[in-house]
Amino acid sequence: MDKGRPSWGRWWGRHCPGWLGPARNATARGVPWRSTLLIAAFVQVGTRFAAHGQPDRAALDGLAEFLLLAGSLLLLVRHRLPRVVAFGTAVAALLYLGGGYPYGPVFLFMAVGCFAAVVAGRRVAAWSAVGLLWAGHLLVAHWLYRWLPPAADGAAPWGQELIVAAWVVAIIAASELGRVRREQLAHARAERAAAERRRADEERLRIARELHDVLAHSLSVINVQAGVGLALLDDDPEQARTALTTIKGASKEALGEVRQVLDTLRAQGRAPRSPAPGLARLPELTEQAKSAGLDVAVSVEGRVSGLPPGADLAAFRIVQEALTNIVRHSGARAARVHLARSADALRLRVDDDGPATGEGPPGGGNGLVGMRERAAALGGEVQAGPRADGGFTVRATIPLRGSSGPGGQDGGTAARATGDDDEESA
Repeated sequence: MDKGRPSWGRWWGRHCPGWLGPARNATARGVPWRSTLLIAAFVQVGTRFAAHGQPDRAALDGLAEFLLLAGSLLLLVRHRLPRVVAFGTAVAALLYLGGGYPYGPVFLFMAVGCFAAVVAGRRVAAWSAVGLLWAGHLLVAHWLYRWLPPAADGAAPWGQELIVAAWVVAIIAASELGRVRREQLAHARAERAAAERRRADEERLRIARELHDVLAHSLSVINVQAGVGLALLDDDPEQARTALTTIKGASKEALGEVRQVLDTLRAQGRAPRSPAPGLARLPELTEQAKSAGLDVAVSVEGRVSGLPPGADLAAFRIVQEALTNIVRHSGARAARVHLARSADALRLRVDDDGPATGEGPPGGGNGLVGMRERAAALGGEVQAGPRADGGFTVRATIPLRGSSGPGGQDGGTAARATGDDDEESA
């Protein structure tokens, strides 16, 4: 693609992509035209104004005009070639001072060029350019002045060097301050982006956990009842009808809960249309388990009504998943659910007498992982494992303080997502 372009064009095309060829217009939008032209105008006008008060300096001529204009126009590429601009502006300013021309805002384009280099991460180049200008000025003002214009010029007073040194320090300090500020802004943006990604990941995990709990329980009931219905379809049609009725009810409930989750995803910011499930629905849960062939005995210590929404939902889902695992993976026909509320925590225990059916590992799978995640989100824990007598036990502890919303969030954080004091809405 570079065959018809001279060697300097190929070099420029590699180092300044888009400045030559079809991409020129797209790149030109990033060129700082306005600020550069403003600096160039200020330097030209300011230098002429300053020259009136310095009759002992050399008069402004074509070379001085060229150096001032070249140093200013170099700033057009300060974002693309910060090192070149830092040294280029330093050389232009040094040649201007070496010509004995009047002092003025000639240091402005040098300051802007070095500032851009420092902000771009080219700190060594920027400091080297500033050092070059300062050292060159010392040579011109205290040694080379004998052979440079204006004629009969003497050595510059050392007090003037203090002014130049102050300019150098100011340039470096402003550049470093700008670099630090830019890095802080970039770090803040990166942290905000990471926080957004974490929130999105947490939301996806929460939705996946909710859908798993809803579908795993309902489909397990449907699967068991479908088997019962098929087995009794010819011999006991009435019992088969009961099984089909249970399938219809379980599927309807599952569809309703899944629709609630999906509706919230489609319309963030609206209040949920139905309350999140909680321990108040425990009798309904035990009835569903009973229709699947599992008798559930529930015992309660203390008052389990009026729990914080997050804890109430987590407790319901943990019991639901534990009973679902018994139906799917255990040959037990009876289970026991024990709830105990204290001042600061809700403790629950689900036991069955086994044995495992071998259809899946009772201690593995996504169900137990989801239970542990729900409890951990509220600062609690879940322990699950086989008992010595062949059964299986699930124990959970859910703190009640700071669990007013899903995931243990309270106050405004809990309301960050749609109806977040109601995890079912997501």
